[in-house]
Amino acid sequence: MAVNPNEDTEFNDALRKYGIIPPKETAPPTPSPPSSPKLHDVLDDLTPEELRELGEEITDDDLDRDIDSYRRQRLAQERLQQKRARFGRVYPIGRDDYTREVTEASKINEEGDEEEKGTGVICFLYKDGILRSDRTFGHIQTLASRYPHSKFVSIVGNKCIADLPDSRIPMLIIYRKGEIRNQLVAWGADRERQLEGKLIQFQLEALLILCGALDLPSGPLGERRAPDADDSEEEDDDTSSRMRSAATSTNARAPKNIRAQSKKDDSDSEFEFDM
Repeated sequence: MAVNPNEDTEFNDALRKYGIIPPKETAPPTPSPPSSPKLHDVLDDLTPEELRELGEEITDDDLDRDIDSYRRQRLAQERLQQKRARFGRVYPIGRDDYTREVTEASKINEEGDEEEKGTGVICFLYKDGILRSDRTFGHIQTLASRYPHSKFVSIVGNKCIADLPDSRIPMLIIYRKGEIRNQLVAWGADRERQLEGKLIQFQLEALLILCGALDLPSGPLGERRAPDADDSEEEDDDTSSRMRSAATSTNARAPKNIRAQSKKDDSDSEFEFDM
């Protein structure tokens, strides 16, 4: 008589005990159902108008009050963010404007800033026709629109610093609370062949966050969040998230000067200037 090893019988149990037929296969454990999302996680994804419409559909009074309270907090937070978003573009300046538009501007605190952190100001020194300078200018414009709480200004390099050599272009001078926090000299000179497109921009963004020039934008109720890259470019989004995470998770301050690799006689000394 043929034995069906898959049958659940006492005879088969005896055969398994002596190793005559293989052990019975055990069914894989049933995975636990995913936990239900928390109310605020769901509400975070809704606009104030969608929250209002949701409140009109809710029949539970307690839940309706919670949604209405959350909506009011969101509206108040959005109004505050709009007041604080003072910039959003790159402002061209001249040498005579430098003290007012850069040094003094970096001392101004945002409305409601209890920490009195001042304003991050990024001064971009450029020269038309230099590939890395033209490319970085595009990145600066993108970051200026993404971080409207920080001020971005631009000035032709040798109109800001007399006799500034092309080898140091583009140059970024970063201020906060009236002090120079960092300088990025000849940005992109050693990256033109190593990095392309948005990857260079993400690296610049991470450095500006690290040295305190940029503040991460606030989420729905004021928590700091890294901004999302384009949803259609998943690889770029992953790269951006990693770089921003690296910049915000370290407590170390970026070096006072970050320079591109260049000739020895061009990098042995500090390039000083006086405004």
